[in-house]
Amino acid sequence: MSRIGGGLRFTGRKGCRARYRRGVKAIRRFSVRPVLPEPLRPLSDLARNLRWSWHPETRELFRSVDPDGWRAAGGDPVRLLGAVSARRLNELAEDRGFLRRLAVAAGDLHDYLTEPRWYQRAEGELPAAVAYFSPEFGITAALPQYSGGLGILAGDHLKAASDLGAPLIGVGLLYRHGYFRQSLSRDGWQQEHYPVLDPDEMPLEPLCEPDGTPVRPALRLPGGRTLHAQVWLAKVGRVPLLLLDSGVEENAPRERDVTDRLYGGGSEHRLLQEMLLGIGGVRAVRAYCRITGHPEPEVFHTNEGHAGFLGLERIRELGERGAPFEAAVEAVRAGTLFTTHTPVPAGIDRFDRELVARHFGEDGELPGVAAEQVLQLGTETYPGGDGGVFNMAVMGLRLAQRANGVSTLHGSVSREMFRGLWPGFDAAEVPIASVTNGVHAPTWTAAEMRRPAPGTDDAGLWELRRTLRERLVEEVRRRLYDSWRQRGASPAELGWIDGVFDPDVLTVGFARRVPAYKRLTLMLRDRERFTRLLLHPERPVQFVVAGKAHPADEGGKRLIQELVRFADDPRVRHRIVFLPDYGMGMAQHLYTGCDVWLNNPLRPLEACGTSGMKAALNGGLNLSVLDGWWDEWYEPDFGWAIPTAEDGAVAGTAGGASGGGPLGDSPADRERRDAMEAAALYGLLEEQVAPCFYERGAAGDGLPERWIGMVRQTLTRLGPKLPADRMVREYVERLYTPAARAHRAMDTAAAERLAEWKARVRAGWPRVAVDHVESVAGSVELGGKLALRVRVLLGDLAPGDVEVQVVAGRVDASDTLSAADAVRVPLKVSGEPAEDGGRLYEGLLALDRTGPFGYTVRVLPAHPLLAGPAELGLVALPPDDLQAREAAGVLLR
Repeated sequence: MSRIGGGLRFTGRKGCRARYRRGVKAIRRFSVRPVLPEPLRPLSDLARNLRWSWHPETRELFRSVDPDGWRAAGGDPVRLLGAVSARRLNELAEDRGFLRRLAVAAGDLHDYLTEPRWYQRAEGELPAAVAYFSPEFGITAALPQYSGGLGILAGDHLKAASDLGAPLIGVGLLYRHGYFRQSLSRDGWQQEHYPVLDPDEMPLEPLCEPDGTPVRPALRLPGGRTLHAQVWLAKVGRVPLLLLDSGVEENAPRERDVTDRLYGGGSEHRLLQEMLLGIGGVRAVRAYCRITGHPEPEVFHTNEGHAGFLGLERIRELGERGAPFEAAVEAVRAGTLFTTHTPVPAGIDRFDRELVARHFGEDGELPGVAAEQVLQLGTETYPGGDGGVFNMAVMGLRLAQRANGVSTLHGSVSREMFRGLWPGFDAAEVPIASVTNGVHAPTWTAAEMRRPAPGTDDAGLWELRRTLRERLVEEVRRRLYDSWRQRGASPAELGWIDGVFDPDVLTVGFARRVPAYKRLTLMLRDRERFTRLLLHPERPVQFVVAGKAHPADEGGKRLIQELVRFADDPRVRHRIVFLPDYGMGMAQHLYTGCDVWLNNPLRPLEACGTSGMKAALNGGLNLSVLDGWWDEWYEPDFGWAIPTAEDGAVAGTAGGASGGGPLGDSPADRERRDAMEAAALYGLLEEQVAPCFYERGAAGDGLPERWIGMVRQTLTRLGPKLPADRMVREYVERLYTPAARAHRAMDTAAAERLAEWKARVRAGWPRVAVDHVESVAGSVELGGKLALRVRVLLGDLAPGDVEVQVVAGRVDASDTLSAADAVRVPLKVSGEPAEDGGRLYEGLLALDRTGPFGYTVRVLPAHPLLAGPAELGLVALPPDDLQAREAAGVLLR
């Protein structure tokens, strides 16, 4: 223990563990924080606002405090200030130049936090605040609370919101062991390590009441147990991030470990994490707003199903104010957005119903909400669903009036995957929109690539790309050396590492999580052909690969081992490397230094895949399957599309040279698919990518003109689509603002009326029917009109409860309408009701296109507080008889 900066300050908690090299455990852990000299006090504010992580000038200021200490601290200013000597601090306190720079940085941060930004200047009634819930956040390596793309996306969302001035409140969990640190055994097997993370050593501060009492949300658990949590506050620029931590003394050991690690433990462990995130998170938000005066959120954004229980806590709040359960559901739905990130049902958290029931109701959490009401929200009641499980995504969708996927293709996949919740509607009409992800450009773009880099001449742009590649080569050698030392190699064995990679060789990057569908080892499908690619005498290619497999994923670990063993081969180890412990620090080097970013998932299983976006912001070209965002924005000017077996572009047909029909999901089909798509990948690298990189122009200046042209197109045409500020603006304009309007309109009385109306419509819908359809055709030529008369039976419902539509458009050979491009024309009620309650509806259908054209008629529920016609999942269609088929069969020539 040493004196720092003229004094000592201790912080500590029982239960934290520290290990010494001899294996002796400390009984208590302390963090000794520096007491900065008065002139240096602004350093503390700069260090504890994570804006430094994307603000180069502030990082450079901290680097100048102690360059060696900055490197040793991993670029973390909190750790740096905790280690710098008192003598150095006193020197800086007398250094006028440093103090001037400090004043400028502190003033710049103050202006950033207080000046109006895009959100404050935008027109319209925007939300007063939005609460953004996510199980993980990737803000910076100094706060390791992420495992992969979901967390990085959440971090970028908060940073972009801060830059735009959007009033978000982030909510997550603080994991005392984070995800895991990865190393390799001598034979290439992934090994996991879980270092203890002390919140006092991170850029966090406890959320406390005005009297200094820590805020402690608590959840009731079965058997009289209680789960307490500390709330930590991280400042992400203008955005507060609240992280709940169960590692507190009030908890028993079992509850203390609830937030021990990200995505760890069994079903009950995960359930408790998600209850703490959703229920405890809402309580933390309420406390934060009460203490700080921050506006209460009008919109709650559920980033994936893990946080879905937030809706139940808000239902409980409304119930305590007297709202019936059904009305509370409507009020909660109005202001909730659910974002799904998974393209496959297997990626959704599903719990046994009995496990969920034990944790809710009178004996558990949310005593005012019956356990059966909770279970109904998450039960898979649709055809093919499992009635014995509780589905977090299903609950998230039922408690959100608005939902979205994270790319255009993923939106389509999600509508198909969840269409069972909206029976009677084509997948194209399922109310799940899409907002394509973006990436936070200041975080992921090398300083050299920012303006005016895209405007430099060809020679300057090529030299800049080489500089970044050279920097990557140095980082690869350093990390590879460290990895081999961890694997047990001696320094004398590692001289060969000095020759690994070449700054003048085409460099391909591949880094991501390692589930099977991402196909880490597709590049190894034909090892001899791949080896020839790596060692080509005129056009060699070098690959840098990284990624983590989930600790329970033995198959993913085998894939890593397979690639590592290949990369260990002395013939190729200077051209391909696997770097362990993939994280944000490594990623920033890879994205800036690689010439090509490779992505070869099984289409359409990549929801978005933002790593290629980050490479593109640095002038990297994408080589990818048309999946996620690349399916949406690919152009030959920006990179290459790997043909897939399903589109018939590989080997002529989906069956390939070996014949056979369309590929399924059997082991044999998967083998054929991988073989064909690997061959397509090799072909692109051999015939297009490498020649383009090495081909020198006719001008005699030694520059690859075509390659530089593609880099420039990537930066100037693709680049503007990729930043996260575009994404956040879309969320604000298309989803947050409509949700806030719906929230304001849904007071208790309106919610009760809407709930009663929905109950009445659902009860009366079995008696709603399209009784008769007739058309009076004028001209059936283009530009003509078709007069329609439809008789509809409404039962106990009134005309104001429904909308009668004609749906028209092109039809295929089986008279099936394409819902994606169909037009929908409402018909007007005409005359008085008949004795049987039937009503007549009339209208004109414009014949505005040639070719096979058809229509049908349908009845939908209609209410001004519905977000869309499919919200209730109810629709009445004509009977499937000859009359209906004839009515739909108008043919234009």
